[in-house]
Amino acid sequence: MNDLAADVKLARQGSAEAFARLYSAVYKDMYHIALCSLRSSHDASDAVSEAVLDAFCTIGKLRDAESFRGWILKILSAKIKRRQRDYFDVPEDIDGTELSSGDFDFMSVELREAVGRLSGEERLLLSMSALGGYSSTEISKICGVKASTVRSRLAAIKDRLRTELT
Repeated sequence: MNDLAADVKLARQGSAEAFARLYSAVYKDMYHIALCSLRSSHDASDAVSEAVLDAFCTIGKLRDAESFRGWILKILSAKIKRRQRDYFDVPEDIDGTELSSGDFDFMSVELREAVGRLSGEERLLLSMSALGGYSSTEISKICGVKASTVRSRLAAIKDRLRTELT
């Protein structure tokens, strides 16, 4: 049994330390996905916090220890979608200070603006693919759509961004 599976087993038994180790394996991906999908760092932090709290409270329902990453990202995806529904149509800039720190760089103002014009669902798919490194199959399981749909939407999103940036 690997460390992930062992930590899931311990977390199911109520070990906060084991859950903290699980969370430490995914927190960067969770925050980057939330930040690129939402309009502010505060909303991203709140969505991640809510997802982690829900995951901690329901870890006993996780059936397959190997699917922890996808399971917690599915919870995060639901939190992100709920927050996106609450937004008004007034565009706001993404607070890019967190994106340019450490090992993560968002590249340019033009790209940030182009990504900001994408819909919430488009930003979520793009961030899970480009930032999280998730395959279309993994994204399809998390978002509840067919893998082929994820691939076609990602291709359309990338084409749109390419057109806007050239």
